Amino acid sequence: MSEHNYEEVWNYAMDQLHTEYKNKGLETEFKLWFNMKYVEDTISTITVSVASEFLWQTMISKGNVKKVEERIQNLTGQKHIQLKSKIIHSSISPLDEDSSTEKETVSEPIETPAKEVPVPTFSVPETVSDTKKTANHPQLLENYTFETFVPGDNSMYAYSASQAAAKNPGRVYNPILLYGGSGLGKTHLMQSIGNYIYKEKGEKVKICYVSAESFTNEFISSLASKTTEKFKSKYRKLDVLLLDDIHFLQGKESTQEELFHTFNALHDKFSQMVFTCDRPITELKGITDRLRTRFSNGLCIDLQPPNYETRRAILIKKLQTQNKYVPDDIIDYIAKNVLTNVRELESALTKILGYSELINKTPTIEIAQELLRDTISSPMSGNITIETIQKVVADQYNISVSDIKSKKRDKKFVVPRHIAIYIARELLEYSFPEISNEFGGRDHTTAMHAYESIQNKLKTDSNLHTTIQMLIRSIKEYKK
Repeated sequence: MSEHNYEEVWNYAMDQLHTEYKNKGLETEFKLWFNMKYVEDTISTITVSVASEFLWQTMISKGNVKKVEERIQNLTGQKHIQLKSKIIHSSISPLDEDSSTEKETVSEPIETPAKEVPVPTFSVPETVSDTKKTANHPQLLENYTFETFVPGDNSMYAYSASQAAAKNPGRVYNPILLYGGSGLGKTHLMQSIGNYIYKEKGEKVKICYVSAESFTNEFISSLASKTTEKFKSKYRKLDVLLLDDIHFLQGKESTQEELFHTFNALHDKFSQMVFTCDRPITELKGITDRLRTRFSNGLCIDLQPPNYETRRAILIKKLQTQNKYVPDDIIDYIAKNVLTNVRELESALTKILGYSELINKTPTIEIAQELLRDTISSPMSGNITIETIQKVVADQYNISVSDIKSKKRDKKFVVPRHIAIYIARELLEYSFPEISNEFGGRDHTTAMHAYESIQNKLKTDSNLHTTIQMLIRSIKEYKK
């Protein structure tokens, strides 16, 4: 039991730090690296629960434990107060002591053999209770759950909306359309919804996960075998339809017709529908207007490539699920250099782990650099040039490359110029002075202003966001 109640001070200190990080745009980092809960206290210590020794030591090494201690010391005037950790290994709730093992440590770094270091567990609020465990759904991957998904700024909206839909299917967000490039987590979130509902409600719920290609092939087969009524009965009586990769339906009018009627039947009975696509619905060709409208009337969410903090957290989560260890400098190297999507990020980590298991030795950063040479040595800047960016953007806005590089101040030139500068900064490893030099020799502050201007507009202008993503895809395909 606590001798002195510092809980209110703890909560106030953590709220202050949370607000400070949020105002700096670092809320995801706060959630990952201040992942500790108040447990109890004495006159000189506050005990907090954390998911693993590795997480605790990482928070110490990053200075985050010290930040909390100093904040509490300043609030209380007690300079002797220190944090002490209680390690609770549980993927469901960090304070569920009946199903966890505990280990207390103080806030001083300790040396732990590499092979014994676990990686952090990031808990998901209100997850499914252990008491409701059931067999896995035959069409869904067991590891595609909310617990194994690491949300970041690029995916927090999609993650939160998916959770809300899973907890109240058919009533909150219906349908949901998740769109974005390959390997960004669309299928993971889609199947997480299905897994959550199935674990909550069991076999009484009719859930179907199917790719658009399989849906099309099954429909064609039903036409050939004259079993269309059986096909309709199967899909129109579902409680949850998870339809992956709807871009495959482009130009397939008969399948679209059937999906349109299936959509209406499911919507009328409040069945949850989730769709994924590799681009915004507005960019799909050969989709009937009425089906396009059905997709658009729900919640359409764009998934973007993860930022550095999220990429790092994904790697750590992957290690945690496999109970594997990789040195921190290698994790950092992968997170900084594999920028495209989660699939390639995990592929790089798998290559490192495979080598480590083969030679039965922890790899060094030099070995990692050599192993990932083919993956990382050809960054985007090697495949995409400033000239390509300028040409694609100029063509889109019906102006010339010389207009993009000129100092003309008309809006018809300024907007595409700013967009081109923004894309160049995002895709290439160029500094602002280097970019400025490629855009007519401007002062580097002009390029900075252009970049920040687009960055700010993207926060409120979804149409601009769609335009830029379309341009980026065109730029990447231009060299193919």
